[in-house]
Amino acid sequence: MIPEPGVVPSALGEPTVRVRGGWAAAVVLANVGVFAAWLGPIQVLLARQSEAVAPSNKEFVYGLVTGVGAAVSVFANPAFGAISDRTASRFGRRVPWVVAGAVGGAVGLFILSGAHLIALMLLGWCLMQLFGNALLAAATAVVPDRVPVSQRGVVGGWVAISQVLGALVGTALAAAFDNYALGYVACAAFLLLSVVPYLLRSHDTQLIERPTFVLSSFVKSFWISPRRYPDFGWAWLTRFLFNVGNALGTLYLFYYLQDKVGVADASTAVLILTAIYSVCVLTTAISFGRWSDRSGRRKIFVTGSGWVMAAAGVVLGFWPTWPGAILGAIVLGIGFGVYLAVDFALLTQVIPNARDRAKDLGVINIANSLPQVLAPAIAAPIVKHLGGYPVLYLLASAVTLLAGVLVTKIRSVA
Repeated sequence: MIPEPGVVPSALGEPTVRVRGGWAAAVVLANVGVFAAWLGPIQVLLARQSEAVAPSNKEFVYGLVTGVGAAVSVFANPAFGAISDRTASRFGRRVPWVVAGAVGGAVGLFILSGAHLIALMLLGWCLMQLFGNALLAAATAVVPDRVPVSQRGVVGGWVAISQVLGALVGTALAAAFDNYALGYVACAAFLLLSVVPYLLRSHDTQLIERPTFVLSSFVKSFWISPRRYPDFGWAWLTRFLFNVGNALGTLYLFYYLQDKVGVADASTAVLILTAIYSVCVLTTAISFGRWSDRSGRRKIFVTGSGWVMAAAGVVLGFWPTWPGAILGAIVLGIGFGVYLAVDFALLTQVIPNARDRAKDLGVINIANSLPQVLAPAIAAPIVKHLGGYPVLYLLASAVTLLAGVLVTKIRSVA
């Protein structure tokens, strides 16, 4: 590919120099920060706040706030990714958006901490989604920017499991306070601190001259033709289905434990399950990421992870007890760890071009956020009127199995 005039070639070239552990750790920490700021509220704080604001209609309020916020993220991630690709700051393409994302996200969390109305909850959560996606788009793109293909299974595995580490940190921060307002403040503080190491050692590559901006081309660039790039299309679809299954299975975990399993302290129970799940994800993600790098194979690992994750849904659906929830967390963690590590490496190998890495990964991230819009609309009527949690978890298992099968359609990756 010939770089555009005025653009430093190394900014668009395929990386060949292996990255150091300190740089990778800083990238992972920034990702952990934004996921903690998202998943602490999603797992605990928004559920508790919805119950306080509308105790008789908590499921609807929680689904409304999370669904509208997810709708914002559907557009925010690829948009900020495309803007990041074209940012010619002297600090690099990604750093300005890491800073803006952390500060704007913290503002959204502070608004949530004082929100006693549904409208303010929506405002705060939409701001967190908007700016959090600006941060995530930039922090995700630095992997194909800087990490060679031969190292992406390991580094990509660590970056991918930052979602799980973020869930653990965010849930711990949320559960540490009886007052949900303090939980939001703690998540905001952690978000701001988490990006500091990356800002100090980013080594972000600068564009000497910003590529020409043409609005029509910019809009068209968001549509990536499945006919022209079929592997990208299949990768998007399989990630979408995996995340639909995951969203259906985890969205109402707080209420599942409180109302179906009957635990006394749902916040602490969510934290315990998240910790168990996180240990399993960490163990499998790193080991299978290395195995995938050495073997050069990706698809077989992703397919296998779909079967394992589906088994977790069966356990949760038919054994709604505390031991059953623990077993479900273990099985889900084992499968999701393999999926996160290997699928991220696979995705970086099917993006169409280096010029639009952040935007293309942003389009992929629609497959992460769009299910959060759809899941409340699907899950709420199932839980209330169409069979309850057993049907919900069996549906999650079926969708995950389908995703594992369809990944075999990708041809350019082994």
